[in-house]
Amino acid sequence: MSDLFSNPLAAFVLTSFVIEMTPGPNMAYLATLSLSQGVRAGLAAVMGVALGLSVYGVAAALGLSAIIDNSPLFYEVLRWGGFAYLLWLAWEAWTSESETSPENLKDLNIGALVAFRRGLITNLLNPKAMVFYVAVLPDFVQIGRGSVTAQTLMLSAIYVGVATTIHLAIVLLAGRLQSVISTPDKRRAIRRMLALLLAVIAIWFAFGTAR
Repeated sequence: MSDLFSNPLAAFVLTSFVIEMTPGPNMAYLATLSLSQGVRAGLAAVMGVALGLSVYGVAAALGLSAIIDNSPLFYEVLRWGGFAYLLWLAWEAWTSESETSPENLKDLNIGALVAFRRGLITNLLNPKAMVFYVAVLPDFVQIGRGSVTAQTLMLSAIYVGVATTIHLAIVLLAGRLQSVISTPDKRRAIRRMLALLLAVIAIWFAFGTAR
């Protein structure tokens, strides 16, 4: 284990993995979406999440994340915007009556586009994603060993890769559960349980990210 942490890159990968395995908005939303709308929508949302994380990674490399982090007003707008958006997603999951059988999915392309956009917005309204690039990632940048910008972009890409791998696993697992939860009543019950979880996470998100 000591050898692992003596390697900054390996330590960063492990840190990213632990952070992403902690339950949060992405995990609950992706599971809820994949159970209610199917794996295709879940995969589209994963790509939106990855793009949102990448945007913050580029912003961090350009120094914009630090500026945002030092702006109390902008931080609060992100925090409460994310809270409201997560609550809206939870409410939609609770009230949705659509099922994932082929006869009930009218337009997969539109569904995938909407899922992608929501995954993107969820991350852009998540100040914790931005704070990671400000508070955690810089600790692994090695001054004097190349361009700080290049190192930040490389570490950002690694973090997005780790996060995306975990998110894909969540979506695929939820997709496998669809065959187990074969009746509409079971799917509705599971979807509503996840919707409640998402609402609880939204409340935790609002108070847990307060400064």
